[in-house]
Amino acid sequence: MTGGRGAGLLLLASLQAVGPGLAWAVEPVRLALGDGFRVVEVGAADQIDMLDPTTRRPLFAFSGPRVVHIGSGPQGLDIEGRRVPVTGIRLQVNRGVLRVGTRDYTGALEVWRSGDSALLLINELSLEDYVAGTVRAEASESWPPEALRALAVAARSYGVFQQLKNSGKPFHVVAGNQDQNFAGRAPEGSPAWEAARATTGQVLTWEGRVFPAFYHADSGGITEAAQVVFPGDGVPPIPGVRDEFSVDSPHYSWVTTLPLALVADRLRQAGYEVGEVRQLTVLDRTASLRVARLQIEGSRGAVQLKGTDFRRVIGYDIVRSALWVPVIQDGAVRLEGRGFGHGVGLSQFGAKGMAERGYTAAQILAHYYPGAVVAYLR
Repeated sequence: MTGGRGAGLLLLASLQAVGPGLAWAVEPVRLALGDGFRVVEVGAADQIDMLDPTTRRPLFAFSGPRVVHIGSGPQGLDIEGRRVPVTGIRLQVNRGVLRVGTRDYTGALEVWRSGDSALLLINELSLEDYVAGTVRAEASESWPPEALRALAVAARSYGVFQQLKNSGKPFHVVAGNQDQNFAGRAPEGSPAWEAARATTGQVLTWEGRVFPAFYHADSGGITEAAQVVFPGDGVPPIPGVRDEFSVDSPHYSWVTTLPLALVADRLRQAGYEVGEVRQLTVLDRTASLRVARLQIEGSRGAVQLKGTDFRRVIGYDIVRSALWVPVIQDGAVRLEGRGFGHGVGLSQFGAKGMAERGYTAAQILAHYYPGAVVAYLR
């Protein structure tokens, strides 16, 4: 993550024991919407109040409806042509929402200088607003309600874990594939809001602690053990499971053909120089049969990569998962694969399949996160 300079944060409350488990007070969420902007344009129908983001002291205001243009100036921010000697500005409205591009946002927006001429945009909002906007971005609202509710619990768990982990940083979580996608404000009455409200405060825990409940699009028939892909503190040893519920996914099986020249070029861009690629060999597979390690031989040498690193180098949308078999012929490598994503935790299309078969959100979560326990925030 990259952060703005000097951003003030509302620190999270300490963990408190309640009943058999633990609960966390976690308001608000600080969500990075993007970094590196040259100009940020924020619109509103109501008056836009401009505040110091650290002290929350009002500085000035713009009457609405209007769009405020913010750029990075030589010694601060350029706001509607006015040079303001600050490194960040907070925008709030008394009624309605703030708009950036085509998306509406609840809560407040903060714009921070990020380098000499770039801007970082942060949305500070309530946890449940964040969950609803995440569910709306990560799944179709036409999916069964129980699938969306399961996803809401997973998304909330991931978000709360990141809040606790990043409580001393300018923002807690990123809007995008790095963390979770976010669609802005979910309108009232949307299935995403129903999923958030039906599961309000529910998070997944392991031995009394919230954990990052990773999820992906499609398991390809079997999920991956969490520690295989995400080793480290805070990630519990959740095992992989058989997953017959993802079989109806459009990503369940796939084939992609890559010219060997393209593979060599992507490797070169990533710092691996092997010359003309001649052979690709899988050396090890995980228990779920995903590629753990492979060797790529070329005219100038060979390199060994993890299966996850090969996906990153070639492109996540090209090599959809690490569950594939290679066949080299006619100057290309044909990958015959299954699934989409890292394979850890909940399969989104699998959750959809389970809900269509009558399973509840609790049963879906128990299937994909065996051994985890649902706790409540307060």
